[in-house]
Amino acid sequence: MANTPTIVVLHDGTPPAEMARIAEHANLRYATGEQLPHQIPGADALFVWAFRSEAITTAWPAADKLTWIHSASAGVDRLIFDELRDSAVTLTNSRGVFDQPMAEYVLATVLTFAKDLHTTLRLQDRRTWQHRVTERIEGKTALVIGTGPIGRAIASQLTAAGLHVTGAGRRPRTDDPDFGDVHTTDHLTDIIGEFDYVVLAAPRTPQTEGLINADVLAACRPTARLINVGRGELVVQDDLVEALRAEHLAGAALDVFESEPLPHTSPLWDMPNVLISPHMSGDTTGWTDELVDLFLTNLRAYVRNEELVNIVDKQRGYVSTPV
Repeated sequence: MANTPTIVVLHDGTPPAEMARIAEHANLRYATGEQLPHQIPGADALFVWAFRSEAITTAWPAADKLTWIHSASAGVDRLIFDELRDSAVTLTNSRGVFDQPMAEYVLATVLTFAKDLHTTLRLQDRRTWQHRVTERIEGKTALVIGTGPIGRAIASQLTAAGLHVTGAGRRPRTDDPDFGDVHTTDHLTDIIGEFDYVVLAAPRTPQTEGLINADVLAACRPTARLINVGRGELVVQDDLVEALRAEHLAGAALDVFESEPLPHTSPLWDMPNVLISPHMSGDTTGWTDELVDLFLTNLRAYVRNEELVNIVDKQRGYVSTPV
């Protein structure tokens, strides 16, 4: 490996200022999606800062020297395509940066529902004094779907707040250090009715896409709330709307959607029991510096021909873990 690799930073229109720290260690090129096919020839690595972009698919034939792609997000479903999957190019992600912030977001939404804070804010806007009785979260049950680092951070946060947390993932097991019992996602309709909160923290894969459908939602407790910080495609959005209308579900907190931004015409906007945030659950003060720190750790390893961290299993679509 050359001591000074050439790295293309794919951005969405404004190159991030944090890249200045990377320029000390690499020859940097900047590219929007349209510019990428012209900038990627001769590049050793690609840093995908515009993580919603799918430009790499179009630029792929011009990537004549590429050996490493790094994503500034934990999810890489928009980056993986057949040619990349079958190639020798290493793909890494930003796993670890977003775990705790997303867990705090989930806890915040649980508390918002339990203490009816969303109604309080609406009443305050109308200067309306309306006393209400709220809920406790201690002793409530939560099912976290997705047992990777983000799911585990969520489990830890909710457990500390007094909830009883169970996991759901690829395979069932007992005595998990963070979840205790882990159920398989193949049988959600059999178990989902046991929980007050259902939290989605799984990556988007062929196995998880459309996981929460009409049948699963109908099996939920009518008092349950759904929280999605994973991917919008995990939920069949039309089925969710119908479940909320039919009161098969008491509410939903949604940070991700099938289509982003969420269209103005979506009925979700007008539902008083729905919390909507614009894909920001993991974005906290200083997060961009943390992303660059992680990339620099991998860049140093890359230059030394050492193993990179957060290598994605391109067949599965996420970083494999031993649990």
